[in-house]
Amino acid sequence: MPRDYVKDPAEIYRQSFATIEAEARLDALPVSLRAVARRMIHACGMTDLVDDLSWGGDPVMAAHQALQAGATILTDAQMVASGIIRGRFPKNDILCVITEDEVAETAHRLGTTRSAAAVELWREHLQGAIVAIGNAPTALYHLLDLVEARGPRPAAIFAFPVGFVGAVESKQALIDANLGIPYLTLRGRRGGSAIAAAAINALADDKPGAEA
Repeated sequence: MPRDYVKDPAEIYRQSFATIEAEARLDALPVSLRAVARRMIHACGMTDLVDDLSWGGDPVMAAHQALQAGATILTDAQMVASGIIRGRFPKNDILCVITEDEVAETAHRLGTTRSAAAVELWREHLQGAIVAIGNAPTALYHLLDLVEARGPRPAAIFAFPVGFVGAVESKQALIDANLGIPYLTLRGRRGGSAIAAAAINALADDKPGAEA
């Protein structure tokens, strides 16, 4: 006997977002962040994610303005770049350099990870860019070091490194750094490429400040 389950894509979508609305404390967030939070929750199924969100300034407004000006979206992992729906960002390049030959050479020279070395290679693209980190704590650490050394400054940082070594600490370092750059991050071990890509995709959902 065939199993009974929801097959209609529109109904799956409707039920999913109805559940998010019912279970997540979206009203605790600024209006501009709610669409982003919905998409992040939809990507991971964790409605309590709202409680661990931390932000500085208005990252959504800053990102919208930068994207309209043609800003590049820089990602630490190919999975983040692949998860971003390119058709939503026709004016913007989506760049991930982690697989380039120069990354391994730079990592060896600096004595660091390939993820951090990839950030070093962002320099010519970083000013006014949108940064999406969904994997490597070392990428976020290196970004902070680069900016604090009077390097180029991105327009907004969406930082969700995941894991057990450095993830908690790197995100707290972003919060504590007071860079004056709008950011959104997720305290604790949780994060990942799907969450980072979802946050960026949400920027195309609504006008800044609009409630969905």
